Amino acid sequence: MTDPVTAGLQLALSCPAGPSSDFDLNPGTSSRGKALRPAAVLVLVWLRPEGATLILTKRSSHLKHHPGQIAFPGGKVDDTDAGPKAAALRETHEEIGLPPDRVTILGALPMHETVTGFAITPIVGLIRGGFDPMPEAGEVDEVFIVPLSHVLDPKQFSIQQRRWMGELRRYYAVPYGPHYIWGATARILRGLADRVQE
Repeated sequence: MTDPVTAGLQLALSCPAGPSSDFDLNPGTSSRGKALRPAAVLVLVWLRPEGATLILTKRSSHLKHHPGQIAFPGGKVDDTDAGPKAAALRETHEEIGLPPDRVTILGALPMHETVTGFAITPIVGLIRGGFDPMPEAGEVDEVFIVPLSHVLDPKQFSIQQRRWMGELRRYYAVPYGPHYIWGATARILRGLADRVQE
């Protein structure tokens, strides 16, 4: 018998939806004509006795792309990867030490386009049982969990703005405790929350 969390996520993933973008809240802006680099992330739900949680990382402040930001485990799709799912599982193993065979893949969310030129495929997966994250020192400063109920509640999201590259840009944010979850990560989560509510 499928647990309610898994059933709800599977139902949400079956709902048709178009791609999302960092430009969604900024009418008149887009990356039209710009080559996008393929990437994949793992939206990783950990089914624990105390409740379902989402695993997120705080990226190293030394990274070229999105330093210090809260992110899903993941990264660029390499030529050696069989596709976005393989890339997301490989990157997750490298970044937090989770073996690919521990993950049950439920499906994928629509592609998300970032303002920094990536076309991200969010892969949704589950893990059960014990897991002791091992952050990769060069890429990840911290691995932490957020209650799944928090990021699936649209009321927890707000629209904020900041200046980037000389322009004022609006974006979603869904803070949790000391962690400021915003930008592409929050936009992908908002898309999932909307689908679950529907």
